[in-house]
Amino acid sequence: MGYAHIPWDMIEKFVVDAFCKYGVPRDDALVCADVLLESDRRGIESHGLNRLKPFYLDRIEEKIQNPVTSFEIVKDGPTTAVVDGHDGMGQVIGKRSMELAIGKAKKLGMGMVAVRNSTHYGIAGYYTSMASQAGCVGITGTNTRPSIAPTFGVENMLGTNPLTFGIPTDDPFDFSLDCATSIIQRGKIETLARKDMSAPPGMVITDDGSTLTDAKSILAALVKGKAALTPLGGIGEELAGYKGFGYAAVVEILSAALQDGAYLKQLNGVDADGNKRPYHVGHFFIAIDVEAFLPLAAFRKTAGDILRALRNSKKAPGHDRIYTAGEKEYLTRLERKNTGVPVNDSIQKELITVRDELGLTQYRFPFE
Repeated sequence: MGYAHIPWDMIEKFVVDAFCKYGVPRDDALVCADVLLESDRRGIESHGLNRLKPFYLDRIEEKIQNPVTSFEIVKDGPTTAVVDGHDGMGQVIGKRSMELAIGKAKKLGMGMVAVRNSTHYGIAGYYTSMASQAGCVGITGTNTRPSIAPTFGVENMLGTNPLTFGIPTDDPFDFSLDCATSIIQRGKIETLARKDMSAPPGMVITDDGSTLTDAKSILAALVKGKAALTPLGGIGEELAGYKGFGYAAVVEILSAALQDGAYLKQLNGVDADGNKRPYHVGHFFIAIDVEAFLPLAAFRKTAGDILRALRNSKKAPGHDRIYTAGEKEYLTRLERKNTGVPVNDSIQKELITVRDELGLTQYRFPFE
C-alpha cells in the first residue's frame, strides 16, 4: 500500500472547507479540524483523517449528528456543570466543556463538567492537553457504542471508554496517557482492515467464546453483535482482564450517571426497527489547578524527575530506550511537522471523493 504526504496547511484548509460545506460554522469547523488533525500529528492514525468521512461527514448527512452545535449548560455550580450537547459536533462540545472545567479550576482549585447527548469527540488526549498546558491536571473519559464484553461474557456491552490523563511536566512534552479500556480500539481494527492485516489472537471474542483475528471479519461481527472486544488484560482473568472491565465500567458510569445520560446498549446508534439514530454519548472533564497545591514550577520538576527516573531505569535485553506516556507522540509530532500528514491509498480515495462531491475544485492533492 502506497503512502503519500499532504502539507499540513493544505489539509487543514481542506478539512475546514469540507466541514463548512456540510453546514458546520467556520469557527466550529476550525475546532473540528484541529482535533481531527491533532490525532495525525501525534501518530494516532486510528482517530485522524480516516474518520473525516465515515465518522463525521456521513453522520451529518444521515442526520444523526447536527452540524450546528447547541451547547446548553443545564446546571451550573462553582466547581461543576452539566452540559447538554444536543447531538452537535463532539469536538466543539469537548473543547468548550474542558474550557469550562479549567475556568472553574482556576477560581476554586478544581472543576468538573459532565456532558450528555454528545457525539464522537475525537482523541481524548486533546482535551487533557488543554488542561496540562493551562497548568492543570486534566482527566477526561467518554462512553461509546458497545464494543467490550465483560470478563466471562461474550456480549458487547461497554464502549472502548478511554480514561485519559494530562499532567504538566518540565520536559518538552507533558505526560499524556490516552488509551482505551479495551485491549484494542475499534479505530485500530479499522486501520488494520484498511491495510488487510489481522489482529493478534485474544483481543476479540466471538459469541461462542472463541477468538477472532481477521480485521474485516471483526468489524462485520462487531456491527452484527456476533463479537466483542476484550477489556485490557484480554479474555478471562489470567492476565487480569477484570481490571480493564472495571475501568471501562467506571468511565461508563461517570459518562452517564452524573448527567442523566444514555449508556450501554442505548448507545448503539439504531432504534428498535434498526434505523440509524443519534448516539447520544456522554463525556466528563476534570481540571485540577496545580497552583491550588504548590507552585506550578515545583510540581513540573517533581513530575519530570519521576518520568526521567523511569526512562533512565535498567533496560530489558534488546531495548535501548524506555518511553513515558506522551513521548512517542511528541517525537512523531516533531517528525511530521515538515513532512505533512501521511495518507494511505484508502484515505486518498476518500479525500478525492469528498472533494469531488463537494465541488472543492481548488484542491489538488500531491498524490494525484
